[in-house]
Amino acid sequence: MKKPTLLILAAGMASRYGSMKQIDAFGPNGETIIDYSIYDAIRAGFGKVTFIIKKEFEDNFKSIYDPKLKGKIETEYVFQDFDLTKYGIDREVERAKPWGTAHAVLSAKDTINEPFCVINADDFYGYDSFKKMADFLINEATDSKFALMGFQIDKTLSEHGSVSRGVCKVDENGNMTEIIERTKVYFKEIDGERKIVFEEDGEETILPSDARVSMNFWGFTPAVFDISIELFKDFVENNHTNPKSEFFIPLVADHLIQNGRATFKIIPTAEKWFGVTYKEDKPIVQKNISELIKNGTYPDRLWS
Repeated sequence: MKKPTLLILAAGMASRYGSMKQIDAFGPNGETIIDYSIYDAIRAGFGKVTFIIKKEFEDNFKSIYDPKLKGKIETEYVFQDFDLTKYGIDREVERAKPWGTAHAVLSAKDTINEPFCVINADDFYGYDSFKKMADFLINEATDSKFALMGFQIDKTLSEHGSVSRGVCKVDENGNMTEIIERTKVYFKEIDGERKIVFEEDGEETILPSDARVSMNFWGFTPAVFDISIELFKDFVENNHTNPKSEFFIPLVADHLIQNGRATFKIIPTAEKWFGVTYKEDKPIVQKNISELIKNGTYPDRLWS
């Protein structure tokens, strides 16, 4: 079996961060968060990395990653853009931003022919997550059996503002039965205790601290591309007048589950996620990486 591919979603605007966090330095020798993800993926058994980027990012990305990764793992770059004709959609839609994460995944439909894992560029997931996902993609994945790495929600939040999280419901077999995108999740002090809440329509709802959430760490086979195109056509038709509508991966997953077309195994991990949503998160990420280097998880110079 071919080694699985790591698909990195790196076309985001980083509006809340204030700069291109995808190539910002967090390690002691200028390493990006992506560097640590690729390092872990290589150790876990992945054979290729594909970057989903905006065309205008290409030179920056290649100048940073090509010298580091040459001879270590196959790399390729795919562009997320506004051209809908490649998906059989004969409609021009004016938008400031692309159509979201599931649309980003579709950008790689012509370049990936093996089981693959989808991650965010600005999230730190830890080696255990990559190893477990690689094992699933090599040994278990089928065109009707996909996976999601399930992080505990209390290990995924920012101290500096609200975040979006796909909150999962899991059945007795360890499969996801539902995923709901909560776009405003944060810590809050309630009656002297620190709680996790999500806000919707001005109302707050408490979430259990051990709820499993998606950090956009998915395992698929290429079968997901045709399914996603089918759904994307309907999504565009229903949302072409809404410039802020987004075609999220959880929308695809929920459709597959509810219609019995695929199962999603929730792969639990105890890894502490950290990432950079806000500029204030950067020193925390740097501190966490420094601690991982001190305890021997990573070398001081990642690509020596």
